Amino acid sequence: MAHIDYRHFTLGVEEEYMVIDPVTRELQSHEQKIVNEGQKIIKDKVKAEMHQAVVEVGTDICADAEEAFKDVATLRGTIAEIAGNMGLWVGASGTHPFSNWNSQLITDHDRYHQIVNELQDAARSNLIFGLHVHVGMEDRKMAIHIANSARYFLPHVYALSTNSPFWEGRLTGYKSYRTKVFDKFPRTGIPDYFESIEAYDNYVALLIKTNCIDNAKKIWWDLRVHPFFNTVEFRICDIPMTVSETIAIASLFQAICAKLYKLRNKNLNFIIYQRALLNENKWRASRYGIDGTLIDFGKETEVNTRLLLYELLDFVDDVVDELGSRNAISYLHKMIEQGTGADRQLKIFEETNSMISVVDYIHDQFLRQ
Repeated sequence: MAHIDYRHFTLGVEEEYMVIDPVTRELQSHEQKIVNEGQKIIKDKVKAEMHQAVVEVGTDICADAEEAFKDVATLRGTIAEIAGNMGLWVGASGTHPFSNWNSQLITDHDRYHQIVNELQDAARSNLIFGLHVHVGMEDRKMAIHIANSARYFLPHVYALSTNSPFWEGRLTGYKSYRTKVFDKFPRTGIPDYFESIEAYDNYVALLIKTNCIDNAKKIWWDLRVHPFFNTVEFRICDIPMTVSETIAIASLFQAICAKLYKLRNKNLNFIIYQRALLNENKWRASRYGIDGTLIDFGKETEVNTRLLLYELLDFVDDVVDELGSRNAISYLHKMIEQGTGADRQLKIFEETNSMISVVDYIHDQFLRQ
């Protein structure tokens, strides 16, 4: 068989950061001052989000994990320095441990006003922080094929990213409460299977025609063929606490896509499972992170989540060197062994009984690599 060229599997990483008052440790509106100053340095790689206590950044199109690492580290360093000069902190956690959403300001922008007008408190309360990973595709036909198959692995990677155990001053019992907040939005969660890119486009066209949406960006699934870029976009993960965690997770999504592409080139396909089944695993990942079990639907049995993650790493191992992501992927072993961001937040809270201390820890970890 001819050598497979993996160069089109580029990476793009988007992260959402929280802005924190260093005195109260509450979320703090920065009135877009961080964004305005950031755009002088990193141009359109920083932008406002719906809530004024959020800053969103996005990398360039990166050829590999090493490029993505440098870009994310630079973005975090730049935003942290700008915020620091304004007397503010930044941090990376899927939710703030105790701030209340109803005291936070909405960004003055037509798009956000429209969303709030339509979705009301579901939008106002959506004060959460996520990681979006774009993996480049050779064409949209291949993108929908890979998206269909990659759905199976969403709960596995999501479990690794869990980093939001607290909500409005409460210990929620979930390793990731962020998705519970986001579930109030329409068109969220794991998507259905689409038999072709034409079927997907017809679905989008119908929603637009019937005034459900005005553009395909209002489809907020955990994974989607991007409406404008030639990418598959993974949207399920909490924002990880550190740069290394972000790049390890991004590299795993890239490797999953490359492995599915390799199978396709051998006329092999990964088994497609129903959304209802995949949602069982997503719930388990949200509740227990990597400390629970997921269902192996092939064997029809529960399996320790850590064990399934090691099996996933074995599954993608034959494409990792081609992608140049061996170092980034290897960090996943540390994450599996030492626990997720949620596990570390909970450990700090157990030791101190203080959510202030948890916020301090989140801030302290922000520039750790």
